[in-house]
Amino acid sequence: MLQYAFMRRALLAALLVGMTAPSVGVYLVQRRLSLIGDGLGHVALTGVAVGLVTSTTPVLTALLAAVIGAVAVELIRVRGRTSGDTALAVLFYGGIAGGVVIVSQAPPGTTVNLDAYLFGAITTTTAGDLRVFAALSLAVLAVTLGLGRYLFAVSNDEEHALASGLPVLRLNLVLAVVTSVTVVVSMRVVGLLLISALMVIPIATAQLVTHSFRATVVMATVLGTVASVVGVGTSFYADTPSGGTIVLIAIAAFVVTTTAVAARDGLRRSAPPADASG
Repeated sequence: MLQYAFMRRALLAALLVGMTAPSVGVYLVQRRLSLIGDGLGHVALTGVAVGLVTSTTPVLTALLAAVIGAVAVELIRVRGRTSGDTALAVLFYGGIAGGVVIVSQAPPGTTVNLDAYLFGAITTTTAGDLRVFAALSLAVLAVTLGLGRYLFAVSNDEEHALASGLPVLRLNLVLAVVTSVTVVVSMRVVGLLLISALMVIPIATAQLVTHSFRATVVMATVLGTVASVVGVGTSFYADTPSGGTIVLIAIAAFVVTTTAVAARDGLRRSAPPADASG
């Protein structure tokens, strides 16, 4: 597998996404915004469509669209009368509708294929894409690690963080932006329709066996990285789509962990109490 340059690029891209997605997703899960990745993925689709139709860089137009969408949702949630769920629904439907309409306006004879962005096409990652992904991933990790304790404080109890003097709105906007960046970085690896899974499932798996936020972040990052790299390798040999393979491996890890934890708890409950008479 490693003899092919496109597979080496694919594995590096998977490594970047596997580390980045859980590091952002842990704050979204903490805030009960697990599905925001889906919403931003749909908005990014509009940006991709603009890039393809205008023959510009789809990654950059998708990033611009996702950032605008994320900031708009956060401002609506904080200052408007629309709930977060409703704002996400608007993202879902408006994003995909915009993408479909824009693609339909492509000039005659222009071939526009959204499948690589919807479901992932990691083997088409170019050296230029990899450089962009690496720069964006490093920026996301720098924010999530450097501002980790502040983002956790806001995600855990927004009202307490506000009372403590933290710039809650600015921190929420920062989290919205890095979520957008993560979605765009991941779209060629797992696809815009599946990225939310890689931002949520490793967190859910880690929470089953960890007892602190920091341990959850570390374990989720390891799980996300392993699922991404192993998924790409498996998809190469099994000739399956990389995005779906990565997500299925992450789900398998969740199912195995859930079963093991349930069995452990069952054994503990059924074990006879220790003899304390001595």
